[in-house]
Amino acid sequence: MNQMTTRNLLIELLVEELPPKALKKLGEAFGALLLAGLRAQGLAGEHAALTVFATPRRLAAHISAVLGAAPDKAVSNKLMPVAVGLAADGTPTPALMKKLAALGADASALPHLRRQLDGKAEALFLDTMQTGATLAAGLQKALDEAIGKLPIPKVMLYQLSDGWTGVNFVRPAHGLVALHGADVVPVSALGLRSGRQTQGHRFEAAMAPVVLQDADHYARQLQDQGAVTASFEARRGEIVRQLQAAAAREGLAPIDDDALLDEVTALVERPNVLRCEFEPEFLAVPQECLILTMKANQKYFPLLDAGGRLTNKFLLVSNITPADPARVIQGNERVVRPRLADAKFFFDQDRKRTLASRAPGLAKVVYHGKLGTQGERTDRVRSIARAIGQQLGADHGGLALADLADEAATLSKADLLTDMVGEFPELQGTMGAYYARHDGLRESIAEAIEDHYKPRFAGDALPRGDVGIVVALADKLETLAGLFGIGQLPTGDKDPFALRRHALGVIRMLVERHLPLNLPHLVATAFKAFPPGHGQAQAEVAHFMFERLVGYLRELGYSAHEVDAVVALRPDIWADLPRRLAAVRAFAALPEAPALSAANKRVGNILKKSDDAPSVEIAPALLTEDAERALHAALGAAAPVADAAFAAGDYTASLQALATLKGPVDAFFDQVMVNADDVALRANRIALLRALHTSMNRVADLSRLAA
Repeated sequence: MNQMTTRNLLIELLVEELPPKALKKLGEAFGALLLAGLRAQGLAGEHAALTVFATPRRLAAHISAVLGAAPDKAVSNKLMPVAVGLAADGTPTPALMKKLAALGADASALPHLRRQLDGKAEALFLDTMQTGATLAAGLQKALDEAIGKLPIPKVMLYQLSDGWTGVNFVRPAHGLVALHGADVVPVSALGLRSGRQTQGHRFEAAMAPVVLQDADHYARQLQDQGAVTASFEARRGEIVRQLQAAAAREGLAPIDDDALLDEVTALVERPNVLRCEFEPEFLAVPQECLILTMKANQKYFPLLDAGGRLTNKFLLVSNITPADPARVIQGNERVVRPRLADAKFFFDQDRKRTLASRAPGLAKVVYHGKLGTQGERTDRVRSIARAIGQQLGADHGGLALADLADEAATLSKADLLTDMVGEFPELQGTMGAYYARHDGLRESIAEAIEDHYKPRFAGDALPRGDVGIVVALADKLETLAGLFGIGQLPTGDKDPFALRRHALGVIRMLVERHLPLNLPHLVATAFKAFPPGHGQAQAEVAHFMFERLVGYLRELGYSAHEVDAVVALRPDIWADLPRRLAAVRAFAALPEAPALSAANKRVGNILKKSDDAPSVEIAPALLTEDAERALHAALGAAAPVADAAFAAGDYTASLQALATLKGPVDAFFDQVMVNADDVALRANRIALLRALHTSMNRVADLSRLAA
C-alpha cells in the first residue's frame, strides 16, 4: 500500500491490574502523548481523532488517519556567517567543511550553498530535503516518549523472563499490540514486541487469546470475544445505568459519588451490579459512618430512601456474571458485616466518655512542630472566637454569642481523640456533633462542632448558625496566621495546608453572611492569639486574602474592571461588596459613565502630581472662572445626595447621583487651567478636584472603569 495513504492506528499495552485511582488519568495521558508524538513527526495531522481505552488490565489508543510514512520536508540549515565560512579567495574554510560533515554533506554541497542576509551580515545556508519518518520508526519514538512521560503514581521495578533485565513501569506488562489498519507495526516496549493478540476478561472471555482483525475492530472484538468493555466512559455509563435500574426496583436511590464511580469503573472490565443487604440493627450507627466504611473499604454503593436516609440495602459492582449470583451476594454480605460491626463498636465505646473529658488530652497531640499541640491551637481558636463573638454581640437565648463560641471552640477538636475519627479521619466534626448531642449539649454547640470545618471545598455549604460561623472563622484565621507567621506560604500550585481554601472560606462567610467585621482587625486579632515571638505577617495575610477575594468576585460573574474598581479602595468591610459591585455595574450602564470615569482618572493623575496640601479648603472667592463656579455648585448639590445614599447603604443611588456632574466636569477641563501661575488659585482648584475625587470614589475607584 502507498505509504502516503492514511489508515487508522491501534496501540494497546496489556498489563497487570493498574492502580484504580490513577487509571483514568493514565489512559488519557497515554493516548494524548502518543498522538502528540505522531503529530510532531508529521505522521498524524491536526484532524486525526483520538479514542482512548482504559481497563484494569490495558491502556490503549485508537488514532485515525495515520500515515505509513511522513512526507519529506525542506529544511534550511543556517551554517555560519559568510566571513567565517569562506576565505578571502572564496574557498571554504575548515570550519565550514566541518559543519557540512556534521550535517552529512561534503564538498559536493558547496555549489548549492545559499547566501542570505541574516541580521546585519550575510550567512551561508544549506537547503536539504529531510526524509519523512516511517511509521515504524516514528511510532517507536512516540511510544518510548509516551511511556516515559506517563503520570505514574508509583513505579514498579520487575524482571523480564530472562531473569536479568529489569524494567520500570506502573505494573508488569505482558502484551503489546500495534496495528496500522490490518498490518502489524513492528515496534517494541517494556521488553515486548508488537503483535495482534490480546487477552480478554480473565474468567469470562469467549476465546483466549483474542486475535485482532484490524485497528477498527478492537473495541467490538474485545466486547464480543473477550467479554471486556474497553472504553472507560462506556463502562462507567453502563455501571450508572445498572445502578439506577437496580435501585429503582427497590424504590431507592444509589449514593451520588463521582470519585467512587471512577474508582469502581477502574476495577472491573465487565460490570455486573448486584443488590445486597445487611442487618437493620446496624442502622443505629450514624449513617455517615456506615456509608464511609462501605464506600472506602468495600467500594459499595449504599442505597438511600426518598428522604436521603440510609437503608440496609446496598449495591456492589461485580467483575463476573455468574448464572446464579447468590454466592457472590452472600460473600459480599458476609464481608461487610465485620466492617459495620467495627463501626458500631467504635460508636458505642466513644459514647462512654464525654467530649469535655477528652479535650484536655489534646495537649498531648502535636499539631505542628513550630505551632505546638492541638491543645495550644484550641486555646488560640477560643481566643479568636471569643473576640469575634464579642464584635458580633448577638444574644442566643440569654447566652452571649462569645460564650457559646468559646464552648464550641473548646470542644471542636475533641473528637480527634475518639476511636471512630481515629479509624475514619474524614468524620472529624461530624462525630463530634453526634457525641455532643449524646452529652446533652445545646444544638447550636453540636452544629458548630460539625460546621467549623466548613466550607471544606468549592461550593460546600457554610456553617448553619452564628456559633458555627464564629468558630469556623476563628479556626481558619488561626490557621492562616499560624502558618504565615512561620513562613509556610503557598507556592505556585503547592498548597499543602490548603491555605487558599481557608482564605476563601473566610471570604465566603464575610460576604455571603453579610458580617459587619473589619478584615484588618480580624487578621490582627488572629495574630494576637499567638505568643510573643511568633512571626508578624498581618500585611502578607491581608494581601493573600485580597488576591483570593478578586478571584471569588470574578467567579460571581463580575468583570475584571468592575472588581478592580471596588477592590482598588481596599475596603475593610466585605459584607457590602456585592452591593458595591451591583452599583458599579448600574453606573457603568449610564450614558455619562465613560466620560466621568475618564475624568476621574484624569483628576487622580493631577492629584498624584500635586504638591498642594490635601487639607486646603475650597475658597469660593477664589473661584474666578464660570466653569469652576459651576462645577463647585453642581458638586455642592450632588455630593450631599450621594453621601446620604452612601450612608444609607444605597450605593447604586449614591453613584447615580454623580451623573449630573458630567456636564460641569467636561466644561471645567475645557475652560479652566488647573495649574495656574497664581499659587492660591492653583491650590483652590486642586482642592475642588480633591473634593470631586472624594465624592466620586466612595463606592469604588471609578477611574478603573476608564478604557
